[in-house]
Amino acid sequence: MDGQAQRQALAAAERALDALESGRADAARSAARRATELDQVGVFATLPRAVEMANDDLVTNGSLSELSLAALTAAVGPGPLEAVVARLGR
Repeated sequence: MDGQAQRQALAAAERALDALESGRADAARSAARRATELDQVGVFATLPRAVEMANDDLVTNGSLSELSLAALTAAVGPGPLEAVVARLGR
């Protein structure tokens, strides 16, 4: 396993969440896909779908639903990105 690639996957996942927060849907999708490409252990396998759900909520409702927040939380797993997801739910 390449530790550098996994750190880059984590950074890409964080960029996806930051892009969601700032309303940049295309950037969020792109960063989520990049996270899965770099991810060597499958941590972010569900992130693209979770980001898509969140984008749909933002377009439809202007905010994230509990379901989208739960999907994002599950997609990033336990660790430093949980706080970023929590910030999105505020």
